[in-house]
Amino acid sequence: MLAPDSAGRSCEETAAGWYKYENNPVLGGSLGTCFDVALLKEDDRYRMWFSWRPKDSVALVESPDGAHWSTPVIVLEPNRETGWERRINRPVVVKNADGYHMWYTGQSRDHSWIGYAQSTDGVAWRRVSSRPVISPEESWEKAAVMCPHVIWDEKDRVFRMWYSGGEQYEPDAVGYATSLDGQAWTKHSDNPVFRADEHNPREQHKVTACQVVQDHDWHLMFYIGFRDEHRAQIGVARSRDGISNRERHPANPVIFPGRGKARKSAGGTCRPRLSPVTTTCADSPGMDRSSGSPTIPTSNATARLIDLTFVPQITARLRRSLE
Repeated sequence: MLAPDSAGRSCEETAAGWYKYENNPVLGGSLGTCFDVALLKEDDRYRMWFSWRPKDSVALVESPDGAHWSTPVIVLEPNRETGWERRINRPVVVKNADGYHMWYTGQSRDHSWIGYAQSTDGVAWRRVSSRPVISPEESWEKAAVMCPHVIWDEKDRVFRMWYSGGEQYEPDAVGYATSLDGQAWTKHSDNPVFRADEHNPREQHKVTACQVVQDHDWHLMFYIGFRDEHRAQIGVARSRDGISNRERHPANPVIFPGRGKARKSAGGTCRPRLSPVTTTCADSPGMDRSSGSPTIPTSNATARLIDLTFVPQITARLRRSLE
């Protein structure tokens, strides 16, 4: 599908009003593989916590505009003594009256778990426990739980988490859990709450690594849909409660791999992160599947939303906030 952007150019790699920033990537290059981020807008700056693969750590960068970023500072490193945090990645950061909260993926021995840390400033983090707060225990979770996304529900005073579970290389589906303190979680009885659509060739294989945005009566889920183990793109769906009766956008996928000569996103697009102005995601290159490593560095990229319309529409409020 070809959709015009605000300058009248055709968007051969996007749909539903999205277009990619012309100077992508905004983070990567000499830093090596930078992927799966958490993004907050605080006053006049953006703060982005990202997975820094060469360091096996989570690092923080800041930006006044979402395109030009500071030098990375590692804020959470591996802890090999725990036995499950040999590599740290895929963070989500929530800020509320109690401070900053980070849930992250810890990986070791071909398994993945989800851990929890707290901070007063978003820079100095303290692990709440030496044990993971969510582990792969249910049959559909197989060897891995990862890619947490968390919302703080101020009204009900509860943390709500959507997480991915399944295979270690790429998880299979999305589960849901709730917690009063961010540490003790109750998994939903009908997990997984979001699965691949076998009738849709573009996401017939897996769906994973979502972000959920609340807007009035809707929960908007941005997620990765896998055509197969090698090819992926970003889709969006909506649900009243964030758990059931989810409706996929008719124009999915809304962001998909680049077709340019550089082929910087030849293999797929990874976990999106939406801010009030931009969504920041990692473009995944083609992979050497025999080694499981990228053939070229992964970089963070940005895309702006002009219009996000379901049938008949989502909500005018969200669209206005993103224009």
